[in-house]
Amino acid sequence: MKKFINMPENVVTEMLEGLLAAHPDLLKSVENNSKNLVRKDAPVQNKVAIISGGGSGHLPLFLGYIGKGMLDGVAVGEIFASPSSKQILDVTKAVDSGKGVLYLYGNYGGDIMNFDMAAEMAEMEGIQTATVIGTDDVASMPKGQESERRGVAGLFYLYKIAAAKAEEGASLEEVVEIAQFTNNNVRTMGVALSPCTLPEVGKPTFTIEEGKMELGMGIHGEPGYYKGDIQTADEVAETIVSKIYDDLVLEEGSKVSVLVNGLGATPLEELYIIFRKVKNVLEEKKVSLHRAYVGEYATSLEMAGLSVSVLKLNDELERLLDQPFVTPFHVQP
Repeated sequence: MKKFINMPENVVTEMLEGLLAAHPDLLKSVENNSKNLVRKDAPVQNKVAIISGGGSGHLPLFLGYIGKGMLDGVAVGEIFASPSSKQILDVTKAVDSGKGVLYLYGNYGGDIMNFDMAAEMAEMEGIQTATVIGTDDVASMPKGQESERRGVAGLFYLYKIAAAKAEEGASLEEVVEIAQFTNNNVRTMGVALSPCTLPEVGKPTFTIEEGKMELGMGIHGEPGYYKGDIQTADEVAETIVSKIYDDLVLEEGSKVSVLVNGLGATPLEELYIIFRKVKNVLEEKKVSLHRAYVGEYATSLEMAGLSVSVLKLNDELERLLDQPFVTPFHVQP
């Protein structure tokens, strides 16, 4: 293991201390706990609050999406581990302005259990909550079992759309509705070339042989559906777009947004090579591109690989997607 760390057990705490020190204009902690992060101006009055959460190791997911036009708060767990229900409740109380709080996170058992517990405790304190769970990973379950799929990089779109709706003063019910609609219209598929190493473990969590790749692998190293020889960038892009195109039921004249996401150790040069082909394939299918995002949006420590997310747009989604946002990692004017 080669990492720029101190003690492995202090990685998350020291990372969060650094993040707060670097962005005091955007973030603050709650209850003197750096694992509970909220917008500097929280609670924002007359606005539905949106919080997320999950394990560390995926920067900028989850905590990197706090800011105006994005999330109001995040509960942070240890690497690949869920935050506690108390953390989630503390963040909930810190961001609630009386219009309710939306819990928006990925489909993982520990997160579901702790967010559900927090929701029950929040209700006892008079705070209304609602939940939408991201399930965008097409490789994790077949069509017809969408609700059982993992939530991966497509969560970015759920955050972006739901938060833009909330900024407009929408009700909790309206924000929930648009978040669920977005989830129903986004698909993601990933491919990995190498594993990641958890600092407290000190060795790779799985293996991918030299010259091989794994299609459909999850962001914690969950098995994919195909392991074989490394394909060219164009072949990988064609495979992913074909899978997403069929699952999302795109058609001629559809308009989409595309996110090409690096998993932690893949250079931007390679991501743009993939995006080039993704755009070409969509154009061949008479699908038009409205807005593209290329970079790191949901990583897995130093895993080499990438994912492609496609959001099928309508007029409202397009309008909300174009609204500005500011977070420590990304700015959209």
